[in-house]
Amino acid sequence: MIPVQGYAGHKVAVLGLGRSGLATARALVAGGATPIVWDDGQPARDFAETEGFTVTDLTKQGALEGVAALITSPGIPHLYPAPHPAIAAAWAAGVPVDNDIGLFFRSFATQDWDNFERTPQVVAITGSNGKSTTSALIHHILTEAGRPAQLAGNIGRGVLDIDPAHDGEVIVLELSSYQTDLARALTPDVAVFTNLSPDHLDRHAGAGGYFAAKRRLFAEGGPDRAVIGVDEPEGGYLANQLSEGTGDDRVIRVSSGQKLTGSGWNVFARKGFLAEWRKGRQVGAIDLRDIAGLPGAHNHQNACAAYAACRTLGLGPKQIEAALHSFGGLPHRSQRIAEQGGVAYVNDSKATNVDSAAKALQAFRNIRWICGGLEKEGGLDGLLPHTGSVVKAYVIGREAAAFAVQLRGVEAEVCTDMATAVTRAVAEAQDGDTVLLAPAAASFDQYDSFEKRGDDFIAQVRVALGE
Repeated sequence: MIPVQGYAGHKVAVLGLGRSGLATARALVAGGATPIVWDDGQPARDFAETEGFTVTDLTKQGALEGVAALITSPGIPHLYPAPHPAIAAAWAAGVPVDNDIGLFFRSFATQDWDNFERTPQVVAITGSNGKSTTSALIHHILTEAGRPAQLAGNIGRGVLDIDPAHDGEVIVLELSSYQTDLARALTPDVAVFTNLSPDHLDRHAGAGGYFAAKRRLFAEGGPDRAVIGVDEPEGGYLANQLSEGTGDDRVIRVSSGQKLTGSGWNVFARKGFLAEWRKGRQVGAIDLRDIAGLPGAHNHQNACAAYAACRTLGLGPKQIEAALHSFGGLPHRSQRIAEQGGVAYVNDSKATNVDSAAKALQAFRNIRWICGGLEKEGGLDGLLPHTGSVVKAYVIGREAAAFAVQLRGVEAEVCTDMATAVTRAVAEAQDGDTVLLAPAAASFDQYDSFEKRGDDFIAQVRVALGE
């Protein structure tokens, strides 16, 4: 646990009692503060009471009197589409609003560091797609190289729930736009921007607000090094804003698909090969084509970002290459779950938007594509240029028929539920095909989470294959 600094002897309100909220309340107690907590759900409030926390309705008049700060969980809207009533009340009362990420950055460093030979460092990763894989990959590379490391944030443990840093340890944080948007302190040593595609637009009042939330990770704290994916205009803009000139190697530009030139520090992947160029010459190269845990161009972009981040931490190309080969990938992200009769079965349930699904479709050939769910804003037109490898689509979800109509030029069968889709795909699959779950939609019309959807896919595949 990271005891929260700066609030000893003060009362601090905590809004939202999920994983991060409870960890925040505990860390406040460890730092000498007195938390008062609230959640809109009765079960969460009941659980907090069993831990001994004081539950107070923060929306009531006077509830925030004498409170030094309000710490809100990332899933609770603080501005768009409308601020939570407790947050609006905090504004009116002049109570600072923060989140656990802000508390982490103000509390992580301690006087114990004076005795360390090597100062601990924080690598923070944000972006639309690939955050989790890139974060896990960086953590894996560090661990394989013998560097102490912890993985936290939007993946793994809550940021305040991790252990205090050891000598030379690296903390790897995956940060969503919900987390970067509000944090009052954002001071990573290395910050990584993977890419940008439309997502969470209602929460950020459009694409501009969404990008602005991501940009705060780089603009607020000024990381020592910035690894920027430049395959979209926003990444190119961000890299240019952070750089002082063509030879500024504080900014490492990353790409999948284009060769990056110039005298700066560049890492890119083309035709399955990763190349590192610095000061106009190549200093490293890795063949990514046979790395099973990183299939497709989108994962090659993740590999480039992780490679660049680890190079800034002092690891050599050969160390990184060895670790890439032992990376098994993450559940629900291009996860190969079975192979039978020459047919591969891949679970990419995390492909919840058009851009991530398009990248999954580009990673495989002869695809029997299970897709559908709660459609996001913008429609499916962005997918159509990438469906050339799709043999047939098997559409699930409550609005499966409407989803299927948008897949122009693709043979599509309305299956509605996962069991039917998997049964039909398995029955029709031939040697050399890939049965791919890449929904291009949220899961909430039928499942509580994309993880539950992926688990159901795995279970149905096992049933269909007689395992």
